[in-house]
Amino acid sequence: MTTTTLAADAAPSDRPTALGGWIKLFAYALAIVTAAELIGNVSFAVGHGKIILLPLLWALLMGAALGLASPRLPGALAVGTPLQNAASAILQPALLIFIARLGLLVGGSLPKILGAGWALVFQEFGHFFGTMVFGLPVALLLGIKREAIGATFSVGREPSLAIIGEKYGMDSPEGRGVLAEYLTGTVFGAVFIAVLAGLIASLGIFNPLALAMGAGVGSGSMMAAASGAIAAQQTPEMAKDVATFAAASNLITTTIGTYFTLFLSLPFTVWAYGVLEPVLGRGRAHAAPEAAPAPAPAPAPAAVPAEAPSLGFGELLLTWILVGLFGLIGNRLVYNTAPDAAVLAGMAIVVGVVVAGYGLYRLTARRLPAVVWVSLIGMVLTYPGTPFSAEVAALTGKINFLALATPILAFAGLSIAKDVPAFRRLGWRIVVVSFMANAGTFLGAALIAQFWMHPPL
Repeated sequence: MTTTTLAADAAPSDRPTALGGWIKLFAYALAIVTAAELIGNVSFAVGHGKIILLPLLWALLMGAALGLASPRLPGALAVGTPLQNAASAILQPALLIFIARLGLLVGGSLPKILGAGWALVFQEFGHFFGTMVFGLPVALLLGIKREAIGATFSVGREPSLAIIGEKYGMDSPEGRGVLAEYLTGTVFGAVFIAVLAGLIASLGIFNPLALAMGAGVGSGSMMAAASGAIAAQQTPEMAKDVATFAAASNLITTTIGTYFTLFLSLPFTVWAYGVLEPVLGRGRAHAAPEAAPAPAPAPAPAAVPAEAPSLGFGELLLTWILVGLFGLIGNRLVYNTAPDAAVLAGMAIVVGVVVAGYGLYRLTARRLPAVVWVSLIGMVLTYPGTPFSAEVAALTGKINFLALATPILAFAGLSIAKDVPAFRRLGWRIVVVSFMANAGTFLGAALIAQFWMHPPL
């Protein structure tokens, strides 16, 4: 999903919207979260498998529907482009609330995570090569040429845009390919990965923890959607382990992902294209999409699309508090935990972890992503042996991690409509390739993790 820089020094002209717009945006998010949690989990059978649609997906779909319907709504009710950009700006800092909760969950389970050993280490190769293995052959068979390199060397989030933009330029075939992957992931990524993960989990072929590691694809919203779909089919204790391993995998993918894709997966994809294109792409007409307007490239790997504005610290703090409170709606409606003093204290700890992690992120000149600092602080607070770790774990344990994912996906949905015009120009072939790449990063990591957890005799 679209992300934003976490800057507290933005100029007033960079602010995403006026006070009235903020009120409208958060009011819509509150209404969407409440409606989604009231709908709850909806499951249906698909052959021998099962698909579970969680409240977080309802929130994503309702937010997107509202944005798409805005041109037909009265001005006072419409979610125009400025508000969609504001929702996009809110998404990444809102994700830190979810990351903090997972970090607090991971800390107490670190001995169990370390017990996974090589499975957690080597499954990362599945994340970074699975996109190419699953996506590149399909792209070539569909007649896509060098666009396939940009579309399949990674899941195409913001660092991937920066890497391709710097090496090839965003007006190149590779640039159009990575933009196609980015936009497809923005519009459909969370829905697709949640449906796929839930369906695979229902088949009972994989260890749930292997699937959890596969869910750590390096995108917070996609990880939330995939791990939620897997956890919904497990016992309460196993559901916590699923969230723990997904968070650990996602943290590894986030921290080493830029360097891995730059120095390993991109060169390997370029090499594989040279080998496979004469075989699979021979005689096929070039089916490249029309070039879409590209985000302005930035010199650093942490570059983000230009339309995502920066937020001041006051706006960030308001976002963290409100997203946390919105999460308590699902905590009450779906997980039957009333927002008593203990729950509110737990939420205060979660928000405090985010604020502390953000402070370290700024103090260290943003050398590491904010998600790393937030995760580490959360893990330290609940690591066995840390003073008061049991008390912190007990208070924050009253907040279900899936309840915090719903408001995040609501903002993701509200931000989608602005990307649809560019998405329509991409063509169906590149969308199929993007789905295969997203499936590849999930299944590739899950397969490797499954092998190391259950090696053949």
